[in-house]
Amino acid sequence: MIAEQLAHKEISLILGSNSPRRAALLNELGLTFSQRASSVDEIYPKHLKAGEIATYLSELKAMALQSDLTENELLITSDTVVWCDDRSLEKPQSTEEAIEMLSFLSGKAHKVYTAISLCDQKRMRSEVDCTQVFFKTLSQDEIHFYVSNYKVMDKAGAYGIQDWIGLIGIQELKGSYFNVMGLPTHLLYALLLDWIKD
Repeated sequence: MIAEQLAHKEISLILGSNSPRRAALLNELGLTFSQRASSVDEIYPKHLKAGEIATYLSELKAMALQSDLTENELLITSDTVVWCDDRSLEKPQSTEEAIEMLSFLSGKAHKVYTAISLCDQKRMRSEVDCTQVFFKTLSQDEIHFYVSNYKVMDKAGAYGIQDWIGLIGIQELKGSYFNVMGLPTHLLYALLLDWIKD
């Protein structure tokens, strides 16, 4: 449905990310797109919190690519923040940091915020979604097994909900599963429909 409407308006979608997870979710939505990413320093003002951080970084990624867009291109960027006890858990820089993050999340509820930004040459719109995630108490053996056998360095909070750790460790979700994967597909769909109407 949405793919046909985009094609009718001759809008070409660009995913501003190299993330295989986000690309897979766009494919599942039946969208045709190309990928184009720029490297930006994911640095944000320290007074920002939770979803504000995700929105700021998503728009930062969009602005880095906006000037290169052609007339009919629509850019999608996104950023995910894991927020626990008033602290942002970003992508770990080492195995030790990944283990520390998962130990910190163990036995607690935390929130995952993912912001989506849509932009063309002239305008930008951003929205953010939130999911609450409840982790069981993870043993150190489970944490070390996961960090040793899965790719954790490219994931906020050092975990992927679709990975082994999600299968054995996540007891409850309040909100979108796909938001925790890094792209709230229901929100993206709604944003695209609104964009087409404008």
